[in-house]
Amino acid sequence: MTHAELVKIAERWLVSARGCGAVLTELVTLYPEIPDAIGFRDGTTTLLECKASRADFLADAKKIFRRNPWMGMGTFRLYLCPTGIITPEDLPPKWGLIWVNEKGKARMQVGPKGNCWSSRHQEFFFGEKNVEAEQAILVSAVRRYQGR
Repeated sequence: MTHAELVKIAERWLVSARGCGAVLTELVTLYPEIPDAIGFRDGTTTLLECKASRADFLADAKKIFRRNPWMGMGTFRLYLCPTGIITPEDLPPKWGLIWVNEKGKARMQVGPKGNCWSSRHQEFFFGEKNVEAEQAILVSAVRRYQGR
């Protein structure tokens, strides 16, 4: 499964399973983090990082916004990968995990339960995050849309 295929699956998952009203994928801004997919819903954001290989996952841990979680985007953060590439034991603190099977079906392995995710899900909640970067990515998307 390619990274591009995983990003499309992540986008669909954020809309259907998570109910996000706005979803952006791989949008470049002035900030170093380029989310594979980020969804906006009810004042929270859900970041999905797509990993097609274990090597890609291991390299991700070296990024400055992974080593300093307050610099990263996402009230909730999950990795999305083919089944077994990342295991629950591999996850950094507060991260969730979604496995995608060979048919392209995404299933959450680790993460908040229920439909309404909030600060009551403390084990997955990133209270300190880069709100400025999230706003910049939204403004960039609107600017591009208005330019059409």
